[in-house]
Amino acid sequence: MDNLKVRPNLKVRPKMKQLVSDVKQLEDDLAVCTRCGTCQANCPLFAQTRQEADVSRGKLVLIQGLIDQMFDDPKGVNKRLQRCLLCGSCGHGCPSSVNTIDIFLKTRAIITQYLGLPFSKKMIFKKLLGRPETFNDIMGMVAPFQKFFFKKEENLQGTSCARIASPLLRHRHIVSLKTVPFNKTLENMDYRTKGKGVKVAFFVGCLIDKAFPNIAHSVVDVLEHFNAQVFIPSHQGCCGIPALASGDFDTFESLVKINVKLFSEEKVDYIVTACATCSSTIINLWPSLLKSRDKIKSPDKIKNKDKKLLEQLKALAQKTVDISWLIEKRFDLSKGMPKDAGQKEVITYHDPCHLKKSLGVFKEPRQVILASGNQLKEMRQSDTCCGMGGSFNLDHYDLSSKIGLKKAKNIMDTECTIVATSCPACMMQISDMLAKKNQSIKVKHPVEIYAEALFHK
Repeated sequence: MDNLKVRPNLKVRPKMKQLVSDVKQLEDDLAVCTRCGTCQANCPLFAQTRQEADVSRGKLVLIQGLIDQMFDDPKGVNKRLQRCLLCGSCGHGCPSSVNTIDIFLKTRAIITQYLGLPFSKKMIFKKLLGRPETFNDIMGMVAPFQKFFFKKEENLQGTSCARIASPLLRHRHIVSLKTVPFNKTLENMDYRTKGKGVKVAFFVGCLIDKAFPNIAHSVVDVLEHFNAQVFIPSHQGCCGIPALASGDFDTFESLVKINVKLFSEEKVDYIVTACATCSSTIINLWPSLLKSRDKIKSPDKIKNKDKKLLEQLKALAQKTVDISWLIEKRFDLSKGMPKDAGQKEVITYHDPCHLKKSLGVFKEPRQVILASGNQLKEMRQSDTCCGMGGSFNLDHYDLSSKIGLKKAKNIMDTECTIVATSCPACMMQISDMLAKKNQSIKVKHPVEIYAEALFHK
């Protein structure tokens, strides 16, 4: 498939034999797929390329081919596995309920154990992202110097373009880092003593902390408005999905343990996030991937399973909710809302894949928007992927843009003044695409819209 090297014989190198043995542990998961091809109709990448290796069915065949020793090219298999948005559209529409995201992530991690991480990713994940305090400090130092590398554009998306013709940045309209990230506002604040109602721990997330701190401030303002007790642990780590998506399971596991320790310090009713990807990672991937460590790491690297950690993961996962879900389900949306709230803006809503398809949350953000007094106008295919896909956007920007521009057209067709979405990564992608089209459509989070109406911001 796609010029992958097919083995002429069955002689296997010892190290390769171990890789095959490790991947073979996923065979039961692979067997669930009936090769019906329904995933083709749902895959945004396949819609662009029409290549079988880009759809889930094709990728699962490649993994099985590795197990059957048909290929002597794990690097080639990994390259094709990395060419995926991890949006979950295939699994969401699968009649056999194949957990494709789990399978792909586990296989990426197993192959990375065999191939090793590229030096650049090793430095980024292990030396930077995997050390939250260091990560915050370095990002804080980088932010003030962005003006020398990016020029501010005149648009409502607030994006910037590179001053130099870098192959990575030249076509991008980038949402820049804010000079004061949300974590810097926590140093002299303790929200726990202010409220007397529901007790909530706030998992902020990297992008919201550093690129969209106003979302975090809106979350806190709204929770305080409803008299909630808000616990915000300092030095939170990334949820781990960037490292996991690149196959770095060790950094993912390290970040999970850091966060579990922080969020287990106090008993809370809910752990709330304003990031669809963080929510999905905590709820679905933290317990699932840690439970499957023996399928990811070679058995000789596993000693004793940490039962306490798994129990903590399950407990945290059960408490984790999206901010719109919490506001709509636990509070009275009309409480304290001014009668003349809202500017009667025309707002459309993009469903993040990780919120609707992975967690089934889609009505609640719309209710939050409607409660703000604005008009909600649905776009066509509101739940199709925007094309971001994290590192997919970095590695395959041309494809990411083609998918994203289709989303931009659907947004523009509504003649809206604001497009809302519940994922900061989607916000970055949509901002980029709208800026390419010279559109004056603002990109906001539902909780920002609600807070603006509530407090007349």
